Amino acid sequence: MKSVNYRSFIKRDYKLRESANKTFVKLLNRRQIVLATLSLLVGLTVVSALVSDDSEAAISEQALALPNTEISTRVVQQLKLPIHKQDPRISALAVKTKAAPAKQVAQKRIKVRKGDTLAAIFSRNKISARDVYDIIALGKVTKGLRNLRPGQHIRLSFAEQGKFTGLVHEITKFKSLQVNRSAKGYSAKQVVRKPNIRVAYVNGKIRDSLFLDAKKAGLEQSLIMELAGIFGWDIDFALDIRRGDSFHVVYEEQYLDGEKIRHGNILAAEFVNRGRSYRAVRYAAKDNRADYYTPAGKNMRKAFLRSPVDFRRISSRFGRRHHPVLNRTRLHKGVDYAAKRGTPVRATGDGKIIHRARKGGYGKTIIIRHGGKYSTLYAHLSSYDRKARGKVKQGQVIGYVGTTGRSTGPHLHYEFRLNGAHRNPLTVKLPSATSINKRYKKDFLNQTRGLIAQLDGLRRIEIALAP
Repeated sequence: MKSVNYRSFIKRDYKLRESANKTFVKLLNRRQIVLATLSLLVGLTVVSALVSDDSEAAISEQALALPNTEISTRVVQQLKLPIHKQDPRISALAVKTKAAPAKQVAQKRIKVRKGDTLAAIFSRNKISARDVYDIIALGKVTKGLRNLRPGQHIRLSFAEQGKFTGLVHEITKFKSLQVNRSAKGYSAKQVVRKPNIRVAYVNGKIRDSLFLDAKKAGLEQSLIMELAGIFGWDIDFALDIRRGDSFHVVYEEQYLDGEKIRHGNILAAEFVNRGRSYRAVRYAAKDNRADYYTPAGKNMRKAFLRSPVDFRRISSRFGRRHHPVLNRTRLHKGVDYAAKRGTPVRATGDGKIIHRARKGGYGKTIIIRHGGKYSTLYAHLSSYDRKARGKVKQGQVIGYVGTTGRSTGPHLHYEFRLNGAHRNPLTVKLPSATSINKRYKKDFLNQTRGLIAQLDGLRRIEIALAP
């Protein structure tokens, strides 16, 4: 058997393997190169597409700003920019449009004390006297700062580092003075705030008196007096009202910053006296002041006759005179109308007789109350009219001219009083009682229709809640 030379075989086999490995490596390298080349081509294609889009945008944008620069240079510069870096022009624009931080303003509210002056308040808060002078020098608008009242408030404003920038003088809840400081100096203006108006309603029944029962229902004292004044021409609230009478009131309330400040006007009201209903609504015509009227448009206030008698002459006027009986000079508080005995004397206005008897030197006298403010006196009567009792109407005969009391001859002594004070009947401004003008009647009905409906609603509520 022929021996085999393993050494040469191994050596040959190694060479074969080595050559095969070299061939495989060559093939592998070729494949990698091809794949790498293909990948590179694809990548370059994608990159070139992206670069072309960005370069076109960069070219179009930069061409407007840099017309003399070559396009190729701009493309290279665009590629070199990091992705997150912004255009410097955009950054500059952002810097310019960025809002400046708001300046911090501190305010200090000070209550004016007794004896306080603006100079004293400024001194306590380390504000110079020069500022006081400059503010007062603004003239009439800051005149109120010279006479501060205890209880008022002043708000001082300070900017950064404690620099004084202005003040607000709270004169009332609705009115204030605002002073501002600028580079040009001080300026001031009056600020008037308007309250929010809300409508409120009150129902009530009389058990003790109008004042007590209306107060229990929630009406303030001034509104109670206003209510009595509206119906005072028809109802004597001291003598006429009875237990079980009722009232309904629609009125305004004024609010500021959600807080009730005060009440406003009575818009509509109803008073039921002894089963009879009296109603009033508030209306202001364009050429007249606000007043109260019946739903039909008749004025709630009653007019007065200027003269209570048909007379021939005035024998004595209002003022100081020599009294023919007392033989001394004294104030004559009325007007004497000379007339024959038995001449009818008429009531000058609707009202209620509160005195019908002798009264000292006046002799036989009648006193009539007209609402809550007015009263009239008729003296030296020979007799009274038998129908003149209680309520009387304007023009109704209440008595007859005579000469009772301290009198030298038949005449009527007539006095007119306002809130208890004597007024000259010949010159006193008498209240108007004109009804709604025809040209405003339609507007009156339109404006008051809703108020009447509210009164009707209050009546229905009262009936529904009645035991």
